[in-house]
Amino acid sequence: MKAAFVTTNLKGGGAEKSVLRLAGDLHARGHSVHVVLLENRLDHALPAGIVLHALTAPGQEATKGWLGKRLAARRLRRLFASLSGEAPFELIVSTLPYCDEVVALAGLTPAWYRIANTLSVEIERLARNSRSKAQRRLRRYREIYDGRNLIAVSEGVARDLTEGLGMRRANVVRIYNAIDAVAVRTLAAEHEPALPREPYLIHVGRFAPQKRHDLLLDALRRSGLPHRLVLLADPSAALDRLIADKGLAQRVTVAGFQRNPYPWIAAAEVLVLCSDHEGMPNVLLEALACGTRIVSTDCPSGPREVMQGDLARYLVPCGDADALARAMRSALFAPRPKDAAVLERFSAQIALARYESLPGLWRAIG
Repeated sequence: MKAAFVTTNLKGGGAEKSVLRLAGDLHARGHSVHVVLLENRLDHALPAGIVLHALTAPGQEATKGWLGKRLAARRLRRLFASLSGEAPFELIVSTLPYCDEVVALAGLTPAWYRIANTLSVEIERLARNSRSKAQRRLRRYREIYDGRNLIAVSEGVARDLTEGLGMRRANVVRIYNAIDAVAVRTLAAEHEPALPREPYLIHVGRFAPQKRHDLLLDALRRSGLPHRLVLLADPSAALDRLIADKGLAQRVTVAGFQRNPYPWIAAAEVLVLCSDHEGMPNVLLEALACGTRIVSTDCPSGPREVMQGDLARYLVPCGDADALARAMRSALFAPRPKDAAVLERFSAQIALARYESLPGLWRAIG
């Protein structure tokens, strides 16, 4: 199979890391795999054998406005026409809304759009401040996605697309993000000299409103725990101000983006996810593979599909700092998880077989 993954860039992020993992794993199974970036920005290591293309010079950002999207679509269409000269692509997967819009404008086929978040929650948040802006965003998403071939990274995302956004004409296929538990454990065993010496809690995620660092800091204060909090997020003045305003400057370490976050996750006492919404948070699966306890908000969507059985007791309502603090305290007394059965549902073999089946499930638009 000749396949291409198209995304905006490969800066640090769960969606970007998932794209590279999929590309590398499909190549390892004998497929020809290309990765196409709308802007040439790369934080992650590229798997061996992957052919990389970029529409801009190294480090250059793409123009995101009306004209910029159409210029990018024209360049993308030309690139794919050139790459398809010897043999057409049997699978094209686009990830993230800006990239999806450019791919749609370019008219690439056979395209699948990988949806990694609950988009209706984003629209609801916009509506709190501007109903007109929320309505414009909803129209934009329906123009991009309705009637197209969509990959939902969780059952919750699939429901959100058809019920929350009303995309009844879309062809939606659910494929969970893959987790290679053996590879994660191997990377977790690598020496990391910068790890804190004292016991610590960890949060992995960019500093953005969705991720609710404010809630996490409030929960830490209310928990009464003496632990340090490590944030694997890029440093920013706004994040530093938030930490200082909460009176926690001496207890929080902003460790920045880590190409290999797994030694940090494995050495933590508890990993906390406190988002208002997600698609399928890979970090929960990665923490389980590392044997690290997890606590999460019961956000739409993903955490409840991972945290079943005994793990469900560590799900808390979104926005509830007291409940999050109680769960953090409680998790510390639990044994470290051994959840092979949970991870089996998210195995790379299952996900890759689903991607290999997509050419036969693709539907012509219109």
